[in-house]
Amino acid sequence: MFGYRVPAPDEAMLISGGRRGLGGAPFLVVTGHGKFVLPVFRKTRFLTLSMCEAEVTETCVTRQGISLHVRAVIAFKVGNDTESIINAGQRFLSDQDQMSVLTGRIFAGHLRSIIGSMTVEEIVTERQKLAAEVLDTSKIEMAKIGLIVDSLQIQSIDDGDTGYIEAMSAPHKAAIQRQAQIAQAQATQASVEAEQVAARNQAEYARQTAIVRAEYSAEVDRAQAQAAQAGPLAQAHAQQEVLAAQTELAQRAAKLRQQQLVAEIVKPAEAEAERIRVLAIADAERMKIQAAAAASYDRVALDRMLIDQLPLIVKEAAGGLAGANVNVLNGADGLGEIAAGLVAQGLTILDSVRQNLSGQNSDGSPEKAQAPLELGSSSRTPEKYTDEGEREDGPGDSR
Repeated sequence: MFGYRVPAPDEAMLISGGRRGLGGAPFLVVTGHGKFVLPVFRKTRFLTLSMCEAEVTETCVTRQGISLHVRAVIAFKVGNDTESIINAGQRFLSDQDQMSVLTGRIFAGHLRSIIGSMTVEEIVTERQKLAAEVLDTSKIEMAKIGLIVDSLQIQSIDDGDTGYIEAMSAPHKAAIQRQAQIAQAQATQASVEAEQVAARNQAEYARQTAIVRAEYSAEVDRAQAQAAQAGPLAQAHAQQEVLAAQTELAQRAAKLRQQQLVAEIVKPAEAEAERIRVLAIADAERMKIQAAAAASYDRVALDRMLIDQLPLIVKEAAGGLAGANVNVLNGADGLGEIAAGLVAQGLTILDSVRQNLSGQNSDGSPEKAQAPLELGSSSRTPEKYTDEGEREDGPGDSR
């Protein structure tokens, strides 16, 4: 639209000829938007707000009196606030390139001042501290002209031909060279060790390869040998099995023949022996029974004979008393006693005769030889009585 002006994003539009700006400024500041400007009655100018660069190369003297050539680069721009734009517009609007020249001069002066208060060692080792101090001392002056510094970089410090910085760096260079040599030696050692490890690994791999090849070769040889021996081994196994079968057959035949011999010879012989033994036992039992029966029959016959002779024996014993002079003192009782004695004597004689005939005592032991028994005799000498009625003692009576 005719008369409507819009500044670029990195520009500030300054409108003069109308209402005054902030703080009595001779122009109105417009940033970030457009504005209608009456032609002929208003005049419009643009101030850059982009980044600018200033380079400083200055020879400075340190606190030790050593000259140093310092090269620095300053990055600056116009401030974004209205006051900074007004200050910069009033100073640099007609020649904006002067901002870099003036900024370089301002920083050169502050750089000489600060380096003069420091030693070479501090300047070399503490460049960031040098830059910070330069920025702090120049901040107020830069604000007065509407500029702000974004950064200050010390690019180089050189002492020319004096050799101070080089001498100062000699110990460090030596240490660095020593460290470099050590590092190089360590690298060489590591390289040698790596080569040795690689050689060992290669040798180990070759050894393992040779072992594997030998094992494969041995396995192939074994397989071939086994294949070559398979036929004879199979034949030998077959013959061995045939021999084992024949041996087992022979053992079975021998066992069968043994069983046949037992059935044909041993068993009949044992049966015959058992029959003979049973017959012998039976015959012995028969003879024993016959002998027992015969003995029993003889005893019965003997007892019967003795019983038949007992009255005769008693009679003969009584006959022995017929001529004796016997006086009976106690009458009938005395006669009874005499009769009883005769009967007892007869029984004793009968038992003695039976034992003599049988050849054994009553307890089964052989009977000893005895004198023949005379009938009519007594085992006790009979008592003799006188005519006067008195008893005459026998030869064995002490009374």
